[in-house]
Amino acid sequence: MAEKRYYVTTPIYYPSGKWHLGSAYTTVLADAVSRYRKLDGYEVFFLTGTDEHGLKIEKKAAESGKDPKNYVDEIVADLKRLWKLMDIEYSKFIRTTDDYHVKAVQKIFTKLYEKGEIYKSQYEGWYCVPCESFWTETQLKEGKCPDCGREVTKSKEESYFFRLSKYADRLMRLYEENPDFLLPGSRVNEMVNNFIKPGLSDLAVSRTSFKWGVPVPFDNRHVIYVWIDALSNYITALGYGGDDDALYQKFWPADVHLMAKEIVRFHSIIWPALLMALDIPVPKKVYGHGWLMMGGDKLSKSKAGNALKDVIDPFVLIERYGSDSMRYVLLKEGPYAGDTPYTNETLITTINSDLANDLGNLLSRTTAMISQYFGGKAPAPKGYGDLDRQLIDMAEGLYSRYRQHIENCDVPSILEDAMALVRRTNKYIDETMPWALAKSEEGRGRLSTVLYVLAEALRICAAYLYPAMPKAATAIWKSLGVEEKIDSFDSVKRFGGLKPGSKVTKGAPLFARLDANREAKELEKIALSSQKKEKPMEKPEISIEDFSKIELKTARVIACEKVEKADKLLKLTVDVGGQTRTLISGIAKHYSPEEMVGKTVVLVANLAPAKLRGIVSEGMILCAEDEQGNLSIISPDKEMGSGCEVR
Repeated sequence: MAEKRYYVTTPIYYPSGKWHLGSAYTTVLADAVSRYRKLDGYEVFFLTGTDEHGLKIEKKAAESGKDPKNYVDEIVADLKRLWKLMDIEYSKFIRTTDDYHVKAVQKIFTKLYEKGEIYKSQYEGWYCVPCESFWTETQLKEGKCPDCGREVTKSKEESYFFRLSKYADRLMRLYEENPDFLLPGSRVNEMVNNFIKPGLSDLAVSRTSFKWGVPVPFDNRHVIYVWIDALSNYITALGYGGDDDALYQKFWPADVHLMAKEIVRFHSIIWPALLMALDIPVPKKVYGHGWLMMGGDKLSKSKAGNALKDVIDPFVLIERYGSDSMRYVLLKEGPYAGDTPYTNETLITTINSDLANDLGNLLSRTTAMISQYFGGKAPAPKGYGDLDRQLIDMAEGLYSRYRQHIENCDVPSILEDAMALVRRTNKYIDETMPWALAKSEEGRGRLSTVLYVLAEALRICAAYLYPAMPKAATAIWKSLGVEEKIDSFDSVKRFGGLKPGSKVTKGAPLFARLDANREAKELEKIALSSQKKEKPMEKPEISIEDFSKIELKTARVIACEKVEKADKLLKLTVDVGGQTRTLISGIAKHYSPEEMVGKTVVLVANLAPAKLRGIVSEGMILCAEDEQGNLSIISPDKEMGSGCEVR
């Protein structure tokens, strides 16, 4: 029998510095698919990483005053931290700045050039910097980028071109002969009707307008453009073009490339054409899922900072609800097939209904009754009746249903089948009424069967939920006294794997039930607070004449006290060159009155007086505020008298 191997990838992410639930979805989905395949006996290679070259990175690094590599290093570290918090278990994390990748990409480019698949010419067209895409006049939408809607600029430069137009017929045959190559099926119609039939243009694959990229080995004026650089990661990560290609020989072609639908064109047209030109097998499947929608718009890096009440930093959500809850909600409610709206209400409702009420309650009731009626040891069944058989058949049917769904990476359906068994098992408790059986000696035999069926159904459910919620599923097995790790479907294909006598313990609730109203308000508050920090109000430019109207002076605090019934306000008496003034300042949570006395501060001296809490304030002191809201008073770094001009 041939060895079972499986290669799954996510796209490599652009290091934007801002991660959101939309970018997390693909990786969580790929991680779940990877875990399911491992449970099914496959040797799995799961690849993710970052796409770190290009004009936009070069510009952002320059704006931040950093070297491009140092700039992306910091952001990549943040992404890896997110994946760790979300329990992502990838086999390899590739960066397009990795030395082995750079060398392999140069070999690939040279090979294509020597085969005549790449030639030098002039490019003229419309370029979108954020998307790193060239567009023809007819492809623009209302004069803007058809992918992101941003402004485009006219660009003309010398470039090397890949003969993409040459592969139109072969791509059509690929779709016709392999109907499952591109999923869902609607994506095929989009690629054929919008791109292939209108005619494929040759593709610019090098640039001269920036330097942050892989140099063309035989022409150092050019850097290799994103298509060959980024897309090649799927094979260079396996050692293609390197000294050791054992992983490439073992795992290529990829079983599935998972991604959001906006980059399907690159993976289902450009990437297979490049592979055909290299005489390399194309991937077996490309799956383009939908978008996570916020307020009717796609959740993206540009939306992640908006003042939409439902846009929440994934780091915040994981800290608040745990990685299992977030993984489950994304996988069950996420945009697997089509675009899916996301709201905090959906998040809270799903945690309460599926995780706290259904799954958590089932575990709590089952372990409590085994502890009460059988001293905390799993009872032995005394024969199964029709009601038991219904549940047993449903549990044993999970594997065949899983096999149907996993071929299309349909994780939501796998989870729905598992949760359907959870709900049916809860109903089974009401039908069998274990508490009534426990009242008679005659009912005790039947009670042992009922409680065994409950525990065993839970054990089986946990295995199918494990790829979505590894921590919770492991906790369920431990609570049922199962010592083995959840590492195979073998023990759950047939009912009866739980050993009678196993020590069953009733632990803390798996998932706490949330107060929906309170949580919704708290999440909205967090989102709005985050938005304010990320997007400070932009202020108009001022001239030197405008600035000259502001009178800044040093002032010494000679007295200070709290303002009655105002937690944030201090009343300061300051000396300004021999004159005293009264100021009201909102710094009480950062400085005590005692700390302020004797300080030299910077005062806006010609600010119009204002009455606060019945006190006239005659000016304003200057403070700096960081992203966490911490304040620091601005003071001269040398001893200065009061009343000195600040300029």
